[in-house]
Amino acid sequence: MEIIRQVIVFDASDMDTESAFWAGMFGGRVLPDGDWHNVIDADDRWVMGIQYAPNHVPPGWPDGPPQQVHIDFHVTDAAASHERGLALGARLLKESDPTAEEGYRVYADPAGHPFCIGWGQPDEEAVRRYVRSQS
Repeated sequence: MEIIRQVIVFDASDMDTESAFWAGMFGGRVLPDGDWHNVIDADDRWVMGIQYAPNHVPPGWPDGPPQQVHIDFHVTDAAASHERGLALGARLLKESDPTAEEGYRVYADPAGHPFCIGWGQPDEEAVRRYVRSQS
């Protein structure tokens, strides 16, 4: 299993404000894509995702509602990554067509934290070329 990138994903009902905040923290910018925003750092790396969640309730951690965040793992071999995750104790929460050129599956780790394994994503150099073309 080769992970080519990990992307932290925050849910937000106000994607523009959330994305702008994190892009500012990374000294980068935002590339919107529908209900998803890519946060790009100053070196043109894709470092975060902001996912539209219209009913998002801000976490009150440490004393209120729990945190709402997940990690995406972009891999080169989705089948091997799937099998490895299950063997280590992951639970499949949402299936996706494993024969699709691009896709993702949603899992929970043994403690119930959600994460995604995605395939068909561009490598780092392809991301940089795309980001630079958006300038």
